[in-house]
Amino acid sequence: MTNSESANQFYTFTIDANTAQIVKLESLDANGARHELSEEEKAHLAQEGGEDGVAHVLEQAFEAGIACVLGDGFNQDRISESAEDAELRRLLLQPLIEHSAAKRLLKREVLNRAILATLIELSAKPAPQATAAGQTEEDRSTSARAH
Repeated sequence: MTNSESANQFYTFTIDANTAQIVKLESLDANGARHELSEEEKAHLAQEGGEDGVAHVLEQAFEAGIACVLGDGFNQDRISESAEDAELRRLLLQPLIEHSAAKRLLKREVLNRAILATLIELSAKPAPQATAAGQTEEDRSTSARAH
């Protein structure tokens, strides 16, 4: 699938507001017709999305917190990290997370509520406009604060 094909794909999630559980995932075609995704299509879509789910981002935040306490810089650039190194890092982090307050944050119901709240929050804000350099106003603001 090319970027131009994936750029024009739209998905709808039906979420139970009481439980924050996703009850249906559908794709929309160019005419607005809906098609419920099969388990195989969902698996392919998840694989295509990479590892950067909310749980993975929380693990990275936990690791960054440890690095901050230890005075080490946190290496956000994991492009050169081998699969073996990533697995070792995960094996080292899991017991630390299991014995910390972060364990509760990785529970499915907590993640679902956080995702739903974030989606609602983001839907209320206009999407940031990208510049010719590909940076959004939010990216430039964050970069300016970091320096």
